[in-house]
Amino acid sequence: MLRSFSFGIYTSLFICLSLSACSGFEPAPQETSTMALTNTPLPSLTASPTIIPPTATLTPTSPPTPTPTPSYPEEGFGPNNFPENVDPLTGLFVSDPRLLERRPVAIKVNIIPRYNRPPWGLSFADIVYDYYHNNGYTRFHAIFYGNDAELVGPIRSARFPDDLLIRMYKSIFAYGSADYRINGRLFSADYSDRLVLERGQTKLCPPTSNIPLCRQDPNGYNFLLGGTKEIHAFLESENVDDSHQNLDGMTFRLEPSGEGEPAEQVSIRYSGDSYNRWDYDPTTGHYLRFQDDVFDQGQGEKYVPMTDRLNDQQITAANVVVLIVQHEYFQRPPAEIIEILLNGSGPAYAYRDGQVYQVIWNRPSTDSVLYLTFPDGSSYPFKPGNTWFQIVGQNSIISQPQEATWRFEFRIP
Repeated sequence: MLRSFSFGIYTSLFICLSLSACSGFEPAPQETSTMALTNTPLPSLTASPTIIPPTATLTPTSPPTPTPTPSYPEEGFGPNNFPENVDPLTGLFVSDPRLLERRPVAIKVNIIPRYNRPPWGLSFADIVYDYYHNNGYTRFHAIFYGNDAELVGPIRSARFPDDLLIRMYKSIFAYGSADYRINGRLFSADYSDRLVLERGQTKLCPPTSNIPLCRQDPNGYNFLLGGTKEIHAFLESENVDDSHQNLDGMTFRLEPSGEGEPAEQVSIRYSGDSYNRWDYDPTTGHYLRFQDDVFDQGQGEKYVPMTDRLNDQQITAANVVVLIVQHEYFQRPPAEIIEILLNGSGPAYAYRDGQVYQVIWNRPSTDSVLYLTFPDGSSYPFKPGNTWFQIVGQNSIISQPQEATWRFEFRIP
């Protein structure tokens, strides 16, 4: 009998004895790199080479989410008392308020190796966290709330920081297996009935309400994908709580507050084989995402636009926020497992409207939505729209290679 998905604690069915997760879900990247993880000074401004311009461009496109209407109030929305038709994770009016009566859906998306690109569905996410996984690479934790996405992926394995993010956004979480110690933390949590994984016989796409994760095989690659609407339907069929949650915390205004510094470009280098860049486009008021195209072994970085396979448009962000967060080794290389201590508060750099603001990130309790404040404690207003959070270590190097250009080079203590 086919039963490809389940919730709850199925530890014996999901545990993987490999330190890097189940081999069926987690083949080793074909393009590898070595990254020096040496101690460096605390974040400070330093000199750095000029960033290489993109090697390809796309016509900028507006994000798929609704834009604020002329009636958007000058005082904005948040950090609480959001109207029933305003998404508390984007500050945008939604076309159907019933969408906000559900939990967010979080999906783990991978773009390594490069044949995984372009990804599906990321331009429809309210919030995306891009953080270090292991071996020089990052992965995305994409959160969908105000929009559904027909397909999202490629879906890959979880890591310890996903536990923090599930608690933070009270979300459903779809992923493709994990190291047995990571699965142990997830399966023993109070949200274990909201975990969605593939098990048993696989199904070709499209997803259904009975089997919300499916397989697609473009160009000979077997990708795991999921549909957010189908994930919600499946959760309902399993009688798991998918009701409205308190997601207060963020503040949104059309106009920025305070004086920022010019920021037309920000790049984040995690390793020679994993780096990205955001370029501000004044015509849309959003930052355009560019992604690594070569393994930089000293010859220079090369960027190409990162697009969404659902709509063939370049991925954009109304807000890009770089979070400076303590990283610790749960297990050191070569089979490294990382803990990211996204608790309490810490420094951050918030980019919107071609400006950067040095702010404080805050997560005062386990179930608090992450929000930003100015150093004086007042709320930092996000631009209405989607947000990408880039997480880097406390010892990362911060520089301004040229005017209005910012660069972060990831380091672990």
